[in-house]
Amino acid sequence: MPTIASPLTLPCGTILKNRIAKAAMSENMADHSHNPGPQFERLYSKWAHGGCGLVISGNIMIDSRALGEPHNVVVEKTNTNEASLKRWAIAAKANQTQLWAQLNHPGKQTPRVLSRDPVAPSAIPYPAPMNVMFATPRELQETEILDIISRFAYAAETLKNCGFSGIQIHGAHGYLVSQFLSPHHNHRTDDWGGTLEGRIRFALEIYRAIRTKVGPNFPIGIKLNSADFMRGGFSEEESMQVVDILSKAGIDLIEISGGTYEAPVMMGKSSKLKKSTQKREAYFLEYCEKVSQLIKTPLMLTGGFRTRKAMDAALNSGACHVIGLARSLATNYNFPNELLADENCQSKIYQLTTGFKSLDKFFPLEITWYTDQLHRMGRGQNPKPNANVKLAVLKSLCSFGIGGLKNLSRSKEI
Repeated sequence: MPTIASPLTLPCGTILKNRIAKAAMSENMADHSHNPGPQFERLYSKWAHGGCGLVISGNIMIDSRALGEPHNVVVEKTNTNEASLKRWAIAAKANQTQLWAQLNHPGKQTPRVLSRDPVAPSAIPYPAPMNVMFATPRELQETEILDIISRFAYAAETLKNCGFSGIQIHGAHGYLVSQFLSPHHNHRTDDWGGTLEGRIRFALEIYRAIRTKVGPNFPIGIKLNSADFMRGGFSEEESMQVVDILSKAGIDLIEISGGTYEAPVMMGKSSKLKKSTQKREAYFLEYCEKVSQLIKTPLMLTGGFRTRKAMDAALNSGACHVIGLARSLATNYNFPNELLADENCQSKIYQLTTGFKSLDKFFPLEITWYTDQLHRMGRGQNPKPNANVKLAVLKSLCSFGIGGLKNLSRSKEI
């Protein structure tokens, strides 16, 4: 039976040395030109030596006009420093570790202070209180859709040439690919919307364009929602159809997550989580058990894993092939080595609060506090599990500048 220590051969022929993967966490610490500096080398070197078989980067955006955060890394034809990307890749691939770049476009999920002209499949605004931070988008024209697809392909080819081991398309958590898949966000009546066949076209064309650039032996994965967990959104039934279609198209690894920032199930904050799910730890294990019967493509399951016993049980059952870890590695970069050495090992989860319920509800503490831990490691420091939550929120707000503070002050929720 496979365990977290077992190697895995992907369809393209790439071999992961073990089944532990660092799932993407947005670093938000690129320089003003959106290039990675020495902080990325220090942070990813820690994760490489920490024992992961696969490390997936945080959001690498493909258009500097469309950012999720102020200090995202961007790879595009202008202003990209390939030397810095190469140094990042060298540091992250130490210890026989695979480094994959997660490519993303935020669509309308870009803060007002970062984009005055957000785009989306359709011009549908976010409900309150999210409309405070995110402006109503305009609908993409077909020429713009084709341009975005070509940007994904260009970024993938560039990152391969700079030494990255693979690519992951971010198709989850409410970003642009996820918006195209969702009937809640995509009301188009042309070939890019309507039926599931139309809504999946954007993701498929991105995959095909990347495959053309990187070749058949280079790993390409995708991160998908098991469901959006919101009324009228991307359903579990549609998700299974999408997984089946992408598997047949030749994708090498499908990471399963779920939810959006409107319904953040991926952070374990939903009343929809069953007691049986909580006991087995992984949030989307039942979904993976179903979909693994439909496809042969390896599945990576992310969200909720805390103990080696639960990880090995999920692998032994055949529900998934790779275990995705995120927050555990933000507070303990050596956690994979500890898991491999001790069958009774488990991670500690921190209950985060600013002390103000309204602020906790409005602000994504699970992102800001853990991102601050990444910044500490990027500076060469160790994680600080007792770090002040309110201070992490303040640092995050300051990164958005005065405009971000003004938007927050206008919120009726605080």
